[in-house]
Amino acid sequence: MHRTRTSAALTLTAICGVTLAAAPAFAAGTSTQDTSFVRAAHQGNLAEIAAGKDAENHATTECVRQVAAKFVTDHTKLDKDVRALAGKLNVSLPSGPSAEQRQSLAAVQGKAGTSAYDTAWLKLQSAAHTKTLAMIDQEISSGSNSAAVAAAKAARPVVKMHLSMVSGGTCHTPGASTAVHAGVATRAADSGSSMGVAALGAGGGLTAVVAAWYLRSRRRATAGR
Repeated sequence: MHRTRTSAALTLTAICGVTLAAAPAFAAGTSTQDTSFVRAAHQGNLAEIAAGKDAENHATTECVRQVAAKFVTDHTKLDKDVRALAGKLNVSLPSGPSAEQRQSLAAVQGKAGTSAYDTAWLKLQSAAHTKTLAMIDQEISSGSNSAAVAAAKAARPVVKMHLSMVSGGTCHTPGASTAVHAGVATRAADSGSSMGVAALGAGGGLTAVVAAWYLRSRRRATAGR
């Protein structure tokens, strides 16, 4: 009986020992940098969602309303990933935007319904996304947890795209850059270049321009013979 109890105690100790040994190993892969990034990313997403919804209701220009709607959609998706990541890393998340973020939005809301609102909103978003992009780059370069770093890399192109829509406090509607590329490729296709059409299918505006130039050069060479 004594041996049975001793054996059971040793088994329990062994199990606990494995569990306790595993916990520090997991924690070691998540640094203060990682946890700070996850929390800040969550707060940033909440702030952008709140600001986007506010602009959808109070902006005076269609461009700002479109950008705001895009921000709400994208940051809602990003935050879903951040919350899932926080669950995996056992990181507690703030319940809302930071005090600074709330104050910044409140200052913009004071101009609601006027053109000054749109200007102030764009400037706030330009500054916020610039800060977020720097935070993401910090995590990519200094993060320890591979999942957190991967999340930062996945979010970067989205945040960079958002910044291009509000950079310098000037509004650019979603898809404006794509329209420019499509226009370039279309002009190449209109020139009769099959290579230009192929480049358009591959999504390369610059490639289409080169293809069109190549075709024109071949035509000149042929005509000169």
